[in-house]
Amino acid sequence: MTTTHPAGEDPGRVSQDDLDVLRLQLGRLPRGVVGIAARCVCGRPTVVRTAPRLPDGSPFPTTYYLTHPAAVKGCSTLEAEHLMDELNARLSADPELAEAYRAAHADYLARRAELGTPTEIEGVSAGGMPTRVKCLHALVGHALAAGPGTNPIGDLTIGTLTERGLWDPARCSC
Repeated sequence: MTTTHPAGEDPGRVSQDDLDVLRLQLGRLPRGVVGIAARCVCGRPTVVRTAPRLPDGSPFPTTYYLTHPAAVKGCSTLEAEHLMDELNARLSADPELAEAYRAAHADYLARRAELGTPTEIEGVSAGGMPTRVKCLHALVGHALAAGPGTNPIGDLTIGTLTERGLWDPARCSC
């Protein structure tokens, strides 16, 4: 995913403008945001990196939270169409895919550990990893944040979103 940001600026840094956009995207003030993990080609937030413990003290396992409205809507459409059932069947039938998905789970946990390790969510990643597909939003968020090849189910979902014209990370739809 190509992103744009001013020269020398950390693309993961959260600015007040980012927080304002996130408030519009989510319809509420975002909680626990520690960085922008992926951006639209126009530079707006697409995925936020969230602390594993929210400011109110509650544990929060979803380190990578998908915020881009078109991406969120596209994932919701695919979930309503039961794409998870198809992906779960593929996981069961394809040992290489299952192993890559377990590696994505380990990657997710390692990246979250950089921010803290609440015991209440120890070993719990997101999206159903490492054995099932439960939430496409979380898996796409991880795939966008970590890059292609890290989360195979997230990558497959992004491919489906793009093929179906629901959302394309290479094009701005803000």
